[in-house]
This record gives sequence, C-alpha cells and structure tokens, in this order.
Amino acid sequence: MNVAALLLLGLGLLEAEGRCFFNRTQEHCVCYNLSQESVSSIIQCLPASVVEFLGGELERYIAFPIGNLDPSAIEMLGSLVIRKIIFGDLLVPEILLARVLRLFSYTQVQELVFERCIFEGRGNWDEMARQDLPILSLHFHNVTSAPLTGREQDFSSLSSWLETLQELAVTGSHVTNLPCGIGRVFRALRSLDMAQNSVGDESLMHAFCKGAFPQLQVLSLQRNNLTSYHSVCESVQLLRELQHLDLSQNKLMADLSSSCQWPASLRIFNLSNTGLDKVLTPLPPSLEVLDMGCNHLHTVDISLRSLKKLFLSQNMLQASPSIRNCPMLETLHLDNNLITELPWDEVKLLGRLWDVAVAGNPYNCSCSGAGGLQALAGMGHLGQGWPQDYMCHSPPHYQGRLVKDVPVSVLQCNSAAVIAPVCVALALLGVAGAICLVRSRPGLARPCRRV
Repeated sequence: MNVAALLLLGLGLLEAEGRCFFNRTQEHCVCYNLSQESVSSIIQCLPASVVEFLGGELERYIAFPIGNLDPSAIEMLGSLVIRKIIFGDLLVPEILLARVLRLFSYTQVQELVFERCIFEGRGNWDEMARQDLPILSLHFHNVTSAPLTGREQDFSSLSSWLETLQELAVTGSHVTNLPCGIGRVFRALRSLDMAQNSVGDESLMHAFCKGAFPQLQVLSLQRNNLTSYHSVCESVQLLRELQHLDLSQNKLMADLSSSCQWPASLRIFNLSNTGLDKVLTPLPPSLEVLDMGCNHLHTVDISLRSLKKLFLSQNMLQASPSIRNCPMLETLHLDNNLITELPWDEVKLLGRLWDVAVAGNPYNCSCSGAGGLQALAGMGHLGQGWPQDYMCHSPPHYQGRLVKDVPVSVLQCNSAAVIAPVCVALALLGVAGAICLVRSRPGLARPCRRV
C-alpha cells in the first residue's frame, strides 16, 4: 500500500465504503466514510492542501501496523503539499492517535483540527518523547476526552512538539480546568482559545500560574463560567505579553473597590455581554480597542490616550459619551441605546472620527436629533445603517419618519449660527452710522459717501 495513503488511512479508515471529493479550486478534499477498499479515492486527495475526513469509528484499527519508515517513504511524505488535516465525527482511540501522530513529523502539515470527535482510552505518549512535529496550530471543537487533571506526564512526553506550538483552541468541549503543569509546557504559544467551556474563577487562577504560557498574546475565555471581574484580573496578571483578551458572554460581578491592574501590554479588551453596569477602572493605559456592547451602562466617562475603537452598542446610554479625552479615537459605535439627540458641540467632535454608528436610537427630530445626524451623514462619517436604521420617535408628527427626511431649519435648530452674524452686522452698521453723524457736523470732515 502507498505510504502516503497509509498516513491518511491511519486515521481515516471507516467501516462503510465512501468517497473523496474536491472543491472547485482543487485545494480542499473531503472524504466520507472511507474504507480500506477505497484507497484509490484517498490517493486522489494527495495534491490538496487541505484534507478533511468525516464520519466513522476507528476501534478495529488499533492494531494497524505502523512501523519505522524507510528513506523512500519518508521522502514521499515530505513531498506532499498537505498543510491542514481536519477530522470530524470520529471515535478516535487515543492509542492509535499516539502511533499515527509520529508520521506527521515527516510531512509539512502545519494545522490539525478535530471537530465533534470522541477520544477513547489513554495512549502511550512515550513514543512521542523528543519527537518534533511541524504542526503549529492545533484545534479541538466539541470533543470529548478524559479530564486533563493528572495527565501532566503525557504532556511532558509531547513537550518537544508542544514547546513549539503557536496556536491552541479547545472550544465547546466542557473543559473545567487547565492544570498549571500543562500550561508550562506551551512555551511558545501565542494564541489560546478556550471559548464555550466551563472554566470557573478558581480553576482559572491555577491555569495561569507562574511560568505558564510565557509568550501568550491572545486569550479567549468567551462564554465560560467566570463571575468575578476582580478574580479574572488577578488570574491573568502574570501574562506579561498578553495583548488581546476576550471575556465576552461571562456574567461578571463588579467589585468597585478593586484596584487590580490588568497587564499593561493589553491592547484589545472585549467585555461585551458581561452584565456590567459601569466601566471599571483602572483600564490598561495602552488600550486601543474596547468593546463593552450588550451591557447595562448608563453613562461612560473614560480617558484613554491610545484608544482607537470604542464599541458601546446595546446599552442604556441616554447621551453620547464625551470623547475629548480620547484623542486617537477613530471608531465609535452607539447603536441601540436611548440617545435622543446629538448636541452640536458633540457633532463637531464626532466629525473627526472615521466610523460613527448611532442607529436604532429613539431620536427626537425636532432639532439637533435630526440636524446633528444629518450633519454627520453629510460629512460621510455615518457607516452602515444610514439612512434606513435612523428613525424619529418624537415629536408625534415626525414619529416613524426617517431622520434624513426631516426638514431642518437653521434658524430654529442652530439659531446662534444665524443670530450672531446678524448681531455683528447690526453692530457694524450702528458704528458706521455714528461716524457718519459725527462727520456731518459743521467744521468736521465731509459726510460719508453712500455706497
């Protein structure tokens, strides 16, 4: 049997006969329910850069013979262009996985993905000791396996490979904890995605112990069981390289007396849909993106000199927050709040931004509620949603009308812009008349000439 096919069959052998199909670009090949009898179908996937196996059980192939490879077989594996392999809907005996994984060291596969898989038993990972693999990205989504607790030795056997891994995602897999010893193995990891699991405050504190994930830059803890804003802050303090933190969809309780300092390296902070009713300080001083959408904020008053993007949609704001203390701000989203109007002084400030979104608010279109928005739209700063998502809620005769269709009188809505020039003109006329009157008296210079 072709050695390249052996590699694919090692985790792709299934009971029912199946076939492989290319996509239109011939780069992605998907194989369904393969068997040993359909080797020719597998071989046709070898020119693809992405190969995907879907469906089946692998238990009867635990004894599948995988010995040492001769030089010609190693050369053949090295010539394959496959960069990514996806396994889906499989029952995977861990002992088989441990043996087959060795073959990847001869390939150029950089990304390995397991989706909706069940890992059964416990493999002998000693065979992987001091074994380097080219895989830099490893993803598990909706998988079931034995708990990670007590498996530090298995990860130690894989350390030669895991110390070079750059991306790890374990999502939607009911993970409750990540032992400290395991975190210390991932010395080069840049991105860790633990979204949609069951990690709590206490287990998070143990996960990011001293020496764990020393190079981590991106961390997603979206939709876990985190409840304490202060506890999470303390848990990630040792992540000195952290730049992007996602805590969205956790129900966080705020401790107003907390003075915990988030890592100073943090640039992107997602606190959307966390139930917060206040913007808690201190925030990282070098923050560039802050997302606090879908919360219960009534007011926002922040001062961040480096902030470029601020997302506050779906809150309870009754007025646009002041942006005077955010000189670098480029994007401000305030959709679906309780804002009724944009005062002219705020419109001037918002006019310097590149991207402003304030759709879905209950606008009072009698004056600045319409005029301010029309002015922003005229500057080209209102993005997607204008004009169809900007509706008047009051006064009654404008209710349900698009803001763009409301006639705005300059005299009515910005009377200062009209009255001030008129006053100046009248004052100048008054001065001119007085001069003419003085000059018309006997003995003085000749009277002013009429224009």
